[in-house]
Amino acid sequence: MTTVAAYAAPAAKAPLERTTIERRAVREHDVLIDIKFAGICHSDIHQAQEGWGEAIFPMVPGHEIAGVVSEVGPGVTKYKVGDRVGVGCLVDSCRKCENCEAGREQFCLNGSVGTYNAIGKDGEPTYGGYSEKVVVDENFAVRIPEGLALDEAAPLLCAGITTYSPLKRWGAGPGKKVAVIGLGGLGHMGVKIAHALGAEVTVLSQSLRKKDDGLKLGADHYYATSDPKTFEELAGSFDLILSTVSAPLDFGAYLGLLKTDGALVNVGAPEEPVALNLFSLIGGNKTLAGSMIGGIAETQEMLDFCAAHGIGSEIEVIAASEINEAYERVVKSDVRYRFVIDTATI
Repeated sequence: MTTVAAYAAPAAKAPLERTTIERRAVREHDVLIDIKFAGICHSDIHQAQEGWGEAIFPMVPGHEIAGVVSEVGPGVTKYKVGDRVGVGCLVDSCRKCENCEAGREQFCLNGSVGTYNAIGKDGEPTYGGYSEKVVVDENFAVRIPEGLALDEAAPLLCAGITTYSPLKRWGAGPGKKVAVIGLGGLGHMGVKIAHALGAEVTVLSQSLRKKDDGLKLGADHYYATSDPKTFEELAGSFDLILSTVSAPLDFGAYLGLLKTDGALVNVGAPEEPVALNLFSLIGGNKTLAGSMIGGIAETQEMLDFCAAHGIGSEIEVIAASEINEAYERVVKSDVRYRFVIDTATI
């Protein structure tokens, strides 16, 4: 066991505070990672505040982890000391069910193990990236290509894969018109990746406040959803709409923006249920879908794609002492576009 410093929420809705946690000894197939940077995802806030249901405390959030391997178990073949690696939202799964065998560990039929707020196969709670070190099985670490800076790569481990996976699955590419709802931590990555895939990209945001940013990030068009004319002007325009917001939407209005056979894919996770008139789906043969992160192989594919296209996250690096303030700012959408903790400050 190794004792490391971390920032934890002692109880639901309580401010995070500096503490120490125990990391397990390195096992046969484990790697010990010195964490360099950890992104702050809105889902960290949902879970620390029990917005998505009962949670495990004390909680060390963080599933956007970038660091360097400092020790390997005797059976490790994928990594060596000094390798640059990342850890995303998963640290284990059964590895035997049909989903695991298909590289979709996030949908493990026997229950995947989250990087934090979960119970591992050893019966111990998992703790995330707001800490100095983490121990994970080599099969749940991914390689960060040399072309990506570690601080800009950290958010790719959630925000990057969360947007890359549905954009690839639903065919974003040349000749396709893609809209991204929301230009936040997820949305700005959706814009960058959709643009790199060759799609014509439109941002749908509440206001035009971030229009200049959106166009610099790769959007071709930018509209304010607070303007009713937007929904008239863009009716029937898009092959694919990616919703990245965690607030409930008028899905009927957004489905009206799709072409025949178009898809609205939701990656945001509001805390409350949403209403839907099914006629907005039936008319036009449309699809309302969901997507959740990606498997380990697809996460590696996404990192390699981002490195090849020079894509990192737009970040604001903070000290660990600023985490609580950062949480408040994320809730207010006051970040451009991802807070990343310099873990040397923990």
